[in-house]
Amino acid sequence: MNDEFISAFSGRIGAFLDYRTARGFKRETYIRHFIRFDRWCAEKQPGQDLLSREIVHGWIDDDKAPCHELSHRAAAMRLFGRYLCSLGEDAYVLPDKYTPIKSHAAVFVFTDAELSALFESIDFLVPTKKEPFLNEIVSVLFRLIYTCGLRPNEGRELLAENVFLDTGAVLITHTKRNKERFVVMSDDMVALARRYDQRRRIFGGGSPYFFPSAGGGPLSAETIHSALNMAWSHADIDGKHPGKIRVYSLRHQFASACLNRWLDNGENLMAMLPFLREYMGHKNLSETAYYIHILPENLIKSPAIDWDKFNAMFQEVEK
Repeated sequence: MNDEFISAFSGRIGAFLDYRTARGFKRETYIRHFIRFDRWCAEKQPGQDLLSREIVHGWIDDDKAPCHELSHRAAAMRLFGRYLCSLGEDAYVLPDKYTPIKSHAAVFVFTDAELSALFESIDFLVPTKKEPFLNEIVSVLFRLIYTCGLRPNEGRELLAENVFLDTGAVLITHTKRNKERFVVMSDDMVALARRYDQRRRIFGGGSPYFFPSAGGGPLSAETIHSALNMAWSHADIDGKHPGKIRVYSLRHQFASACLNRWLDNGENLMAMLPFLREYMGHKNLSETAYYIHILPENLIKSPAIDWDKFNAMFQEVEK
């Protein structure tokens, strides 16, 4: 799929993405969604050049849309509508309070037993012909994503020069909004990373990446997704669980674990959320506060959660 737009919105989509890039945002954040939107418009709404309510909701709610994409589609359309209005067009702007119904269904939080079984299964993955050191790499990569709350691409694209094994600090540069941040590994994670780094220097072939592919670049998203689900399918887990999971679930697990620990310690979650927001690289506090929704029911009823303040956070919008 290339980024040559073909619908009646083609010129304005390109101009919008250029505008976002000039403001310091990564073009890659929304490019794939706009490519799909453009193709959808060319097929479903040929010749229509007004961003109407029908077009916006038609694309967001398309039955073929994966659950995990819906919130991103909504954000893309909201921003695009505002941009067109700023140019004087009578474009439809998706309301701030609109939340795609299916978007939260993709969030999955492991039980302690499931998480233990998953990592045990990860450690028994076998290398592949294409990636002969995949088992060694993902065993560390998935633990780093989980213990530091990284986005999957932040782990995949991590540069070796940004991993400070003497202090345990990790500089995250390939971020969602081009905003660098530091995270700190636990003592156990540092020890694991040091042992792994000795092996990486042998099989990495001079690649600048901490988790290199056989070709020298970063491992692809498809590769780590497949590896995680291979381990998940082989994990010894009782009861009902999703047939497939996302690497992003490890990041969700980190946030859930932090909130659980703070509640156990009697901390005020509203006071602690800003720290978690900075650590995870969120722009708005509402992005971080969302994780309160996925806590177990008995914890959601905790007096440490001020629901009036919490609900007010969802009035925040991306500016």
